[in-house]
Amino acid sequence: MIDFKYYTPTEVIFGKDSEAKVAKLVKQYGGTKVLVHYGGQSARRSGLLDKVCELLQAEGIEYILLGGVVPNPRLSKVHEGITLCRKENVDFILAVGGGSVIDSSKAIAYGVGYDGDVWDFYSGKAKATSFVPLGTVLTIPAAGSEMSESSVITNEDGDIKKGYSNNISRPKFAIMNPERTFTLPPYQTAAGVTDIMMHMMERYFSHDGDMTVTDNLTESLLRTMKECVFAVLKNPEDYRNRAQIMWGGSLAHNGLTGCGREEDWATHEIEHELSGMFDVTHGAGLAAIWPSWARYVMKEDISRFVRFAVNVMDVENDFTDPEGTAIKGIEAMERFYHAIGMPINIHELIGHVVTDDEIKEMASKCTNNRTITQGRFKVLTAEDIEKIYTMAN
Repeated sequence: MIDFKYYTPTEVIFGKDSEAKVAKLVKQYGGTKVLVHYGGQSARRSGLLDKVCELLQAEGIEYILLGGVVPNPRLSKVHEGITLCRKENVDFILAVGGGSVIDSSKAIAYGVGYDGDVWDFYSGKAKATSFVPLGTVLTIPAAGSEMSESSVITNEDGDIKKGYSNNISRPKFAIMNPERTFTLPPYQTAAGVTDIMMHMMERYFSHDGDMTVTDNLTESLLRTMKECVFAVLKNPEDYRNRAQIMWGGSLAHNGLTGCGREEDWATHEIEHELSGMFDVTHGAGLAAIWPSWARYVMKEDISRFVRFAVNVMDVENDFTDPEGTAIKGIEAMERFYHAIGMPINIHELIGHVVTDDEIKEMASKCTNNRTITQGRFKVLTAEDIEKIYTMAN
């Protein structure tokens, strides 16, 4: 077990009608002029956006609206938000939506007090030192951004998708009402659960195998997500199981399942280039990449894949053939992905294979023009990443 620091300062308000507390929370954390940031029309159709605005108004809090966030949130929308916040002297940002809205809000919050281009943080040229306070009203459990230090933005100039992590970006509060997820389409529900599980798996596949508490927590959460997704796909208004998924999404990415071990994140980095180039749903892209990543790296530590197969995927352990057990675990994960409507390769994801040139371009972007590596479970060069894309094609 490696030494670790666990920091998760976000106040969580969980349960039915929890959004009723939003205005008092904004005021509690110093907000007097709020940017309400949201995505498409679902926030309006559901009545949630109107309710939030009415509550702010009743509490005497000024607000301005900025909608239009799309999946794989765009840098251009971030720039629009920064300009608006500066013009209106915004001192608090309220994200009403899922991970894309929260990530866009975080990027805006970084950029308001920064003299340069906010993309400097995502490209690694600068480190943020100021951040406009941020609160969230979560509607899509998936990204875990409501409690994490991370955000991911897509720069349309080159279709480059990059993440940035900084503890100053952890939201002041996260309001979570599972009823707000009842109307999520099945595909989005399944992709969200895939993302939640991958946030844990990126941490679980580590050579630090002596963190028993973290391993057992992670395995329990993974099994729970597997069970609950089938229940909500069958009955979208299953409050109990929607609640497990919503809370599981936050626990998956607030740092808890990484305590005491080195994290990998190669699958996420590889997928970022895939969704940057083809604008695919992030969770579905992860499902398309992970099986090939797993087969490519599993011999680095077969015992870890055996444990995953047995404890998470319910594979019977063949003690005479650890590699066979590991493979059966990967195959069981592929069957799970198919059972919830997720792809297991790029062709299933986008409807065609990618070209060799596209593979080389994605691998180059993933490694900053072949100057860095990705991953920790197995350190991957650009050439390794090309092979994984090819296996997943």
